[in-house]
This record gives sequence, C-alpha cells and structure tokens, in this order.
Amino acid sequence: MRVPAHTHRLSGMRMFLDILLIITSVLLVLLVLLHRAKGGGLSSLFGGGVQSSLSGSTVVEKNLDRITIFTGLIWLIAILGIGLEIKFA
Repeated sequence: MRVPAHTHRLSGMRMFLDILLIITSVLLVLLVLLHRAKGGGLSSLFGGGVQSSLSGSTVVEKNLDRITIFTGLIWLIAILGIGLEIKFA
C-alpha cells in the first residue's frame, strides 16, 4: 500500500510559511524588547518606571512602532496561511 506523497513532505508554500513564521516570531520578540517602557506595568517593577524629561516620541520610536506592527501583520498572515493549508490539505 502506497502512502500519498503529501503526507511525507511539506509543500513549497507550507515550507515558506513555516520559515516566515519562525523569522517573524523571533523578529517580533526582538522588536518588542527594543521598545522603551512607557507605563507603570511590569517594567516598573524592574526599575523601568523612571520617566525621563524627554517623554515625547522620537522618530526612532515611531519607526520602531511601524516596523513592529508590520512584522505582526506578516506574522498573522503566516499563521492564517498555515491554518488554511492544514484545513484544506
């Protein structure tokens, strides 16, 4: 009895989505860690609650926000793609 080929190997699209998911996951963790603490959440427990006199958002922070949101959207698309691939495989 022969087993279908699709059960042994990942399709090219699935492999691409898996790699994309891994890369964006690691990138999201790094980007979130780069953000400056802005509130009195858990970061204030570890000394991050001290506010500087320059509390305004800089261009770097705004760009970091944009990159983080863009990476999060790519991550979401990869998750949805993998889910659809599993459902219709």
